[in-house]
Amino acid sequence: MNYSLAPMEGITGHTFRRVHAECFGALDCYYTPFLAPPRVGNSFGGKAFKEIDPLNNEGLNVIPQLLTKNADEFVWAASELAELGYREVNLNLGCPSGTVVSKGKGSGFLRNLDELEVFLRDVCDRSPLPVSVKTRLGLEDDAEYERILELYCSLPLAELIVHPRVQKDRYQGKPRWEPYGETLARAPFPVAYNGDIFGTEDMDALMEAHPRTRHVMLGRGLLANPALARMLAGGPAASADELRQFHDKLYAAYLDEIGGNAVFRMKEWWFYAKCAFTDPMAVHRAVRKARKVEEYEAAVERAFHDEPLAPVARFHG
Repeated sequence: MNYSLAPMEGITGHTFRRVHAECFGALDCYYTPFLAPPRVGNSFGGKAFKEIDPLNNEGLNVIPQLLTKNADEFVWAASELAELGYREVNLNLGCPSGTVVSKGKGSGFLRNLDELEVFLRDVCDRSPLPVSVKTRLGLEDDAEYERILELYCSLPLAELIVHPRVQKDRYQGKPRWEPYGETLARAPFPVAYNGDIFGTEDMDALMEAHPRTRHVMLGRGLLANPALARMLAGGPAASADELRQFHDKLYAAYLDEIGGNAVFRMKEWWFYAKCAFTDPMAVHRAVRKARKVEEYEAAVERAFHDEPLAPVARFHG
């Protein structure tokens, strides 16, 4: 089984990837949070380049994810990524954000399948890198997926990652496994699953229903339980010392990178990490009011000292 880390904007960037791999072992693959391609003729710059800088991803199998509906810019970006040594590029057709969808990007691109077909055939033909896709089932109704899947199956994709919800679901409700199973049965290329694998029981149920599964992308479940991939492979849960060490290394890395703004970046992580404790709301209350570095460090010290770990770390919102 292959396990990868989902692209989650503002959270699973290069710093998180590096520290997580150091503390809990590298996953089989990491996807960057989505990147906007540069204009044709320009290079990636600023924060985008930090995500794909080979020095920041050394020793990790990283696949850059692009968010665009401009084929020329996609192909140009893929050329830039190929020169940096990347071996695959991923297209984001799954982001449910309203601002993204309103621009016809992410899952919003699924609204116009004729336009999407022209785009995909063009980039698959011209991209110097194999093209994979992360998708939803549609915008409003699962029935949309029949035509969407038919289109995908006609293309030479490197892989299709299926998050079996529609855009309007956001992340609510249960993922629908039937469309994922249909994809496994019909697709002429590798297929991956993404959605609500929060513990070993979820993985067991998925494998019982769809034993042909070979790649699972982990997102919120791994943020709440950084040892999740290890546990899915039969290893132990994270100890309190491991979780504290992971926090301290991640926090120190953010301090080096963005200074005092590390507090706010860490509070995004705590939205998920609080689920590792018996009383997640107590942890949330301890951390949420911190604004300054010293306030944050004192709150974290109280949380780790006073709050015991849950028997099983599991994301629950």
